[in-house]
Amino acid sequence: MSTDSPTPAARLFDLMGGEAGWRALVDRFYDLMEMDERFALIRSLHPDQLEGSRDKLFWFLCGWSGGPNHYIERFGHPRLRARHLPYPIGERERDQWLQCMTQALQDQALPEPLQKALLESFQGTADWMRNRPG
Repeated sequence: MSTDSPTPAARLFDLMGGEAGWRALVDRFYDLMEMDERFALIRSLHPDQLEGSRDKLFWFLCGWSGGPNHYIERFGHPRLRARHLPYPIGERERDQWLQCMTQALQDQALPEPLQKALLESFQGTADWMRNRPG
């Protein structure tokens, strides 16, 4: 077996179209959050200006998917749950986040198997982020 074969995570970064693909997804996600009332609850948990949030999610997803570790280079280990503890995240917040990300993925016209794989991963993480009952 060759040790030069890409890992599944590296292929994920490439399947998304590299940095441009991840940036497009993240930008669509935050655009939806800003303009669609269905996502008002999660929008209210963010700062007035979303540029920093956009960058952090983009940087995180690049590294998470096997691309450059922009987030870790800037902030160290993501410690996702610890960094989100100050924000009330229950089932409603989790579900709105997932609905917004689902719409963003669909709007990018990604292949169905890729959308499904990403959503399965995001669902597990989003549920793990809950820090409030209900």
